[in-house]
Amino acid sequence: MSDYAAPMQAPALAMPRVEVRPLLRNVYLWMTAGLALTALVAYACANNDTLLDLWESPWIAFGAIIGQLALVVVLSVRIMTLSPAAATLLFLGYAALTGFSLTGIVLYYDVGTLSVAFATTAALFGVMSIVGAFTKADLTKLGTYLFIGLIGVIIAMLINIFVGSDTFEFIISIAGVVIFTGLTARDTQKIVQLSANPQLEGDGGVLLARLSIMGALVLYLDFLNLFLFLLRILGRRQ
Repeated sequence: MSDYAAPMQAPALAMPRVEVRPLLRNVYLWMTAGLALTALVAYACANNDTLLDLWESPWIAFGAIIGQLALVVVLSVRIMTLSPAAATLLFLGYAALTGFSLTGIVLYYDVGTLSVAFATTAALFGVMSIVGAFTKADLTKLGTYLFIGLIGVIIAMLINIFVGSDTFEFIISIAGVVIFTGLTARDTQKIVQLSANPQLEGDGGVLLARLSIMGALVLYLDFLNLFLFLLRILGRRQ
């Protein structure tokens, strides 16, 4: 998940501080909108019998997962050729499908657990975003190790499906929190560096709009995965 945004390559240019603000503002606004839409759809599905019946259908649930993967691939690969409107609709569609797929967490966990997990995620995410935005250290190499670690976590999760070890699941969740905490800083740094692109000033803001959606998707994934791993650590069944 760490390299899902191939177009997000940081240009090696000196950057006026003023250029950071529009891109970061747009990225965080769209990320927040995506998270809010995900939460709204998950809550609506959990409290509506018709939508809940759809969620409980294996074929529809599987189709939603495939749709999520397809939308991420399209956004990551085609972001520089999509119109801003199309990119926005795809991103919001992905956020809505994710909310549908995550309906189970609203049913599975109590409100207190969800609130604590969200607050903890927001705090960690905020701190690491600040670190990524202002650190002078190059976090690119760190991202490589984090990506390798993420592959290991995914493999471990697949193995634990058959093993069913609570201890192993706890260790996996801790590793997931560490990885996505680091990725948040690394991805924020890449977004800040992208602000050095002089083309952001031209073409009617099209490039800025595209990169805003791509950046929002990247940070949305970081936040959501961090939240889900923390929820596994803090959670208890209703």
